[in-house]
Amino acid sequence: MNDRRDVLIVGGGVIGLASALALLEAGRSVRILEAGTTGCGSSHGNCGTITPSHSAPLPAPGKVAKALRWMLTPDAPFYLKPRFDPALWSWLARFASRCNERDWQTAMVAKAALLNASRQALPEWIARHGLDCEFAESGVDYVFRDAGTLAHFCEELEPLAKLGVASERIDGVAYLRQEPALRDGVVGAVRFPGDARLRPDRYVAALAKAVRAAGGEIVEQCEVRGVADEAGAIRVATTQGDFRGRDVLIATGAWSPTLAKSLQLAKLPIQPGKGYSITYDRPALAPQRPIVLFERSVCVTAWDSGYRLGSTMEFSGYDRTLNRRRLDALERSAAEYLHEPVGPVKREEWFGWRPMTWDDLPIIGRVPGRDRLWLATGHGMLGVSMSTGTATLVADLICGRESAIDPTPYAPQRFAVQRQVQAA
Repeated sequence: MNDRRDVLIVGGGVIGLASALALLEAGRSVRILEAGTTGCGSSHGNCGTITPSHSAPLPAPGKVAKALRWMLTPDAPFYLKPRFDPALWSWLARFASRCNERDWQTAMVAKAALLNASRQALPEWIARHGLDCEFAESGVDYVFRDAGTLAHFCEELEPLAKLGVASERIDGVAYLRQEPALRDGVVGAVRFPGDARLRPDRYVAALAKAVRAAGGEIVEQCEVRGVADEAGAIRVATTQGDFRGRDVLIATGAWSPTLAKSLQLAKLPIQPGKGYSITYDRPALAPQRPIVLFERSVCVTAWDSGYRLGSTMEFSGYDRTLNRRRLDALERSAAEYLHEPVGPVKREEWFGWRPMTWDDLPIIGRVPGRDRLWLATGHGMLGVSMSTGTATLVADLICGRESAIDPTPYAPQRFAVQRQVQAA
């Protein structure tokens, strides 16, 4: 049996790596067990925006009707692959039950707390650990070609402002003068100056380097097969032998429900939301800051080292096929807005699964009934944006410290409470 660590972390994506670094800083010894290679999941291919502006939760008033219009259109921003899947339909029903003003407001407060804490900590976190990831405090612009859609979106700006998320509305003519990369037809934009960007694959690689430099160990190609309690520790059985830790943190993203089921843990209310991106060399006329092409739900990010189109949400289970229609939709959508929608050389076509909870809040905390087993998953499309705040909260919880971030909204126990209420 391999030597024991204070904390074993299952999952080497952005949340597992960031949590490892925070725990190492707290004086804990850490070993990460990764079934594939470090950063091979959704951490790799997202658009790298750091977005307190995304505090508004996905389940919102009117969202069900909009989703129904989109769900059977294969290249729409949201697509549901028709199939018999009771777990998915149960998840969708719970998601729909949250599409009301009260739950929307409540979840927004919780999302903003974690996103704001992460954004505030990120510059110092990057500097302290020497993370080379093309970080820039650029802001993010949401760009609109439909006046009605812009007006509806602006209704969210006041509640966001109350939560510390500043914004600026810019007239279309004025915006086009500022941003020559955009085609005519833009009616307006909303700028979130507090947002930022980084290159996520480099961020994850830099986190892994920092974890190793701080004394942490990363074991790749190490699939977990079982978890058992022992006296004062937990034994984790893997394809590379058994490992022991005083505590175990599961941070396996969209694969968390599958792992939890295999380990006979509580059922996790997570669905894999499949997203796509395409990475190119940077075009000559690239946007000056990340932009969201709002009507098409496409994000465009330009770094010094490259350029990426990404987003979309597809519920097709763990389907490993690369949907050409949805990739092509990214380029078609970008061409509606941008003079140079793609770069001169295509470097990568990517898809990956985001861990989507039906209340659009991550799951962070102790597994109910298991004193030394913890979860940090369910971050949806915001794992990179929430990474520093989540890491701090995880370290505080495992180390028994009081946290500046209230853990209550993210606790796994909230789902058990929900089931009890429905049963009653």
